[in-house]
Amino acid sequence: MDFDFSDDQKFLKTEARKFLDARSPTSVARGVLDDPERSYDADLWKAIAAQGWLGTTIPEEYGGLGLGGVELCAIAEELGRALAPVPFSSTVYFVVEALLVAGSNEQKQRWLPKIAVGQTIGCFASSERPGPLSESQVTARVDGGRVSGAKAPVTDGDIADLAVVLAREAGQISLFLVELGGEGVRRETLQTLDPTRGVARLVFDGAPAERLGGAGEGLALAQAVLDRAAILLAFEQVGGSDRALEMARDYALQRFAFGRPIGSYQAIKHKLADIYIKNELARSNAYYGAWALASGAAELPLAAAAARVSATEAFWFAAKESLQTHGGMGYTWDVDCHLFYRRAQQLGLMAGGAKAWKERLVSQLERRNVA
Repeated sequence: MDFDFSDDQKFLKTEARKFLDARSPTSVARGVLDDPERSYDADLWKAIAAQGWLGTTIPEEYGGLGLGGVELCAIAEELGRALAPVPFSSTVYFVVEALLVAGSNEQKQRWLPKIAVGQTIGCFASSERPGPLSESQVTARVDGGRVSGAKAPVTDGDIADLAVVLAREAGQISLFLVELGGEGVRRETLQTLDPTRGVARLVFDGAPAERLGGAGEGLALAQAVLDRAAILLAFEQVGGSDRALEMARDYALQRFAFGRPIGSYQAIKHKLADIYIKNELARSNAYYGAWALASGAAELPLAAAAARVSATEAFWFAAKESLQTHGGMGYTWDVDCHLFYRRAQQLGLMAGGAKAWKERLVSQLERRNVA
């Protein structure tokens, strides 16, 4: 079984890297970080929409490219490498996937073409407090087609036009589509370690809501979306961890101490080797996840959990050790290490923390062993 990208997918990945090298150097992320009025780069978002990436997995009948999950994984890796400050993951990994998994034809016709051209930014509003997603966590309610309650933290909730919201209706938990530009919606921007990806608290007070999927299927659908998003996020994390390793390696080769490059010292060699090992483990799990995503395999929940756990650990470790390799320079604002450390922390929490995914991994392994 070959888990590598095909020639066409490698070409797509190469072109994506060229594009992002030119349009999204770290100075773009710094520009957003330095401007408290911005949480994403609008020009980069428009350029990405023009590339057609937002419609990668959207069928052609809804204005997309009609490609598969593996192609989206290839793009996700390059976005992670570039630390692109855009709401791509919230919109594509979560909202598009939710619409593809549970949306009616009418809902797809209404929203997918707008997303494909960058007119609509989406977000996924499931969490209300810390902890894994569960029935007891959901207190937001829908009565008479209107939702009330609060969701936090919601990545890109400060700029999104459309939210997929998990809420109770008639004693059952379901998913709902809520337009955030309408009545009954209030946003409260939250401060986080990575301001290049905005986070908000969404407060609903009788906002119009339209059910997405069947009544009572909310938790199952939300978990299905989280599994799919976890694999795509893992590729972003792999891209970021690879770039952090490259930065550490390059600095170790050009920084001299006692007349020789610091990369020649055993302590630095071991750091770089440890990063590489974790990166390769994360990559292999991410590739397994890409296969499961593209084929709709029964192993998808297991593959998603494995990819999520290993990629979260790899990116955090790479960002931390890259910073350490840079020594005193690494702690300064002018060096890019802190940008990767910030993004590693942000991505590590976006679809639920590592603890919840480790528990899911164990439960999936136990289920497989019983079967």
